Amino acid sequence: MTDFEIEWNKMINGEIYNAVNPEFFKKLEITQLKLWEFNNLKPGQTQKQAEILHTLFGSHGTNMRINQPFRCDFGCNISIGNNFFANFNLTILDEGKVSIGDNVFIGPNVNIFTACHPIDPAERNTVEWAEPVTIGNNVWIGGGATILPGITIGNNVVIGAGSVVTKNISGNSVAAGNPARIIKHLTPGNNCHDTVEPC
Repeated sequence: MTDFEIEWNKMINGEIYNAVNPEFFKKLEITQLKLWEFNNLKPGQTQKQAEILHTLFGSHGTNMRINQPFRCDFGCNISIGNNFFANFNLTILDEGKVSIGDNVFIGPNVNIFTACHPIDPAERNTVEWAEPVTIGNNVWIGGGATILPGITIGNNVVIGAGSVVTKNISGNSVAAGNPARIIKHLTPGNNCHDTVEPC
């Protein structure tokens, strides 16, 4: 195993790793080139867009649509289920694994972060680690929301627009605010016509 492979495995496993290993920058550059091509395609070039995303993600299901522009770090640490839609300006920092379930809708200007840095400034210059993010099935994330490292969002959840999710959100609920908190519990099948003002 090479030095880079050792550091990569540390990153994926949530351990402190050497983020300045030159091979990280090479992988980042490969991803950025793919994203540059994706983000600069003309409207209507949906087949080419899909081809690029297919080479970018670790895995994905059917019926996936991501509006330009889209940004991520590596791409290969992202897995997406079926029937996925993301609006403009989705950013995913996928040093850790990002797992997204089926039937997930993401509004514009949403951020999903896995990269972590110490609060102490001296440590911050040398130390980095990552914590995975998991998003369940049938989730709607409102525009401008931010999902912080290590978060799990359960099934059938709505995250209100502009929310900052700092703690896990249990299933069948609506969460909103900064920091986000559960403001409503849902009964599957009985809330389909409710209007949630923060979203």
